[in-house]
Amino acid sequence: MQVTCAICEKEEEINDQSAIAKRIRNRPIHTYLCKTCNERIKVRTIERWETGKFKLYQKKEVEENW
Repeated sequence: MQVTCAICEKEEEINDQSAIAKRIRNRPIHTYLCKTCNERIKVRTIERWETGKFKLYQKKEVEENW
């Protein structure tokens, strides 16, 4: 399966039987990132996390008292 990176628009060939290919086929909203872009985002996210200014917004769980 031929895919295009959403950031750098580099075209790559991935295995048709892989989990990534299946995810893209079944849900077209999922985007593909090449290994270099994925690694770059990972490194920069870790750097921001270490500054202490990075906020990860998670869903607040509310306890229901019946």
